[in-house]
Amino acid sequence: MRFFLILSVIPSLIFGQGEKHLKNLTQLTFGGDNAEAYFSPNGKFLSFQSNNTKWGVKCDQIFNLDIKKASKDTTYKPPVISTMEGRTTCSYYLPGNKQILFASTHQAAKDCPAQVEIKGKYLWAIYDSYDIFVSDLKGKIVKQLTKEKGYDAEATVSPKGDKIVFTSTRSGDLELWTMNIDGTNQVQITDELGYDGGAFFSPDGKQLVFRSSRPKTEEEIKEYKELLAQGLVAPTNMEIYTCDVDGKNKKQVTNLGKANWAPFFHPTGKKIIFSSNHHSTKGYDFQLFMINADGTGLEQITNKSIFNAFPMFSPDGKKLVFSSNRDNRGTRDTNLFIADWVD
Repeated sequence: MRFFLILSVIPSLIFGQGEKHLKNLTQLTFGGDNAEAYFSPNGKFLSFQSNNTKWGVKCDQIFNLDIKKASKDTTYKPPVISTMEGRTTCSYYLPGNKQILFASTHQAAKDCPAQVEIKGKYLWAIYDSYDIFVSDLKGKIVKQLTKEKGYDAEATVSPKGDKIVFTSTRSGDLELWTMNIDGTNQVQITDELGYDGGAFFSPDGKQLVFRSSRPKTEEEIKEYKELLAQGLVAPTNMEIYTCDVDGKNKKQVTNLGKANWAPFFHPTGKKIIFSSNHHSTKGYDFQLFMINADGTGLEQITNKSIFNAFPMFSPDGKKLVFSSNRDNRGTRDTNLFIADWVD
């Protein structure tokens, strides 16, 4: 009964006026915080992180979701890919659909790492125990890609299947690095003070899009360095940038203020979809926006609920998956949604 009731109320709740680019919107998860869902190369599966306690997790772990099954069954539990130890983040499929990389702290400790909080500040933890691993679809780790001291996470894979981009603190700041698909030839490609992260490749594999904070005043620089020394970062002022895969031709795409993040290239490579609260008077109102790669033509994509983020287009460009707290029935849950994309 509950299954049919949910399906009957979703359409009236998740279709917002003005969301003209989204059609046949479907909810894929039901409970907890579900985020950073990314398509497999064949477009049939999603890797994502979840802290859904009904699945037996204590903090974020990585799951492999069958889109067809999840769209038909609200009780579907996707198989876990990570070790169920430590904390994980930022999963992504490798070419061939049979392996998933992700960052995990499980080597440092079996328990979830403690969260550091500073009253009055919204902060992200940058655990120096994160390293990047590769697992098969049965949850067996087959390779460790990073072993340097410091935070190594936020890894994504080029559509060409040759390179991985990730964020690391190994050089003293949160910088972008690239490596070959097998973990060799790890090279730093950004070097300005500030948080460079959440990078994705363009469809042709020649460019990267990413988020950056750029502290400028003496006070901003001091705060940034003090927080980073504690393994923390304040993600409240970030803009979207692009650059070539080697770090050259860096360009600031947005200049909107507040937090602009979770960017991803449109299938044409000429536009970028991202999450932003620049329009909000309250701060915590994140909607999806799209902008031309040259910084023109800003367009709002979502307007339903107060949190929409982590958008990703399917490999064929026909679908969009994202996280949203729409239809969470007054809870704090953030779930995964998938829609047909209409240009």
